Amino acid sequence: MNLLIKASSKDFSATLDNNKSAQAFAELLPGSFLMRELNGNEKYCHLPENLPTDSRCPRMVNKGDIMLFESDCLVVFYKTFSTPYSYTRLGRIDNPDGLDAVLGKKDVNVNFEIR
Repeated sequence: MNLLIKASSKDFSATLDNNKSAQAFAELLPGSFLMRELNGNEKYCHLPENLPTDSRCPRMVNKGDIMLFESDCLVVFYKTFSTPYSYTRLGRIDNPDGLDAVLGKKDVNVNFEIR
């Protein structure tokens, strides 16, 4: 399933994984979420409902990963780094070039819609 993600004035295409969590996330869309800054490498927001999970520690998070932390926290990563935390993978931004510049260091409204 393909997504269009809009942040500031830039559009990004993304591909959702084929799993129950990603399907449940897609059912919440279209949606606009105020995503908060965390740790200089990610944006997160709490979703209006819990989604199914299949949490695993990826050891490495990649720029452009779209994940679920616990059952209700949507996370978009704009840097690559190692992690000890567990996430449920929802999908990935197809070409995350410029994602860090667009998301910046402040909270930002991000729109997600199915293509």
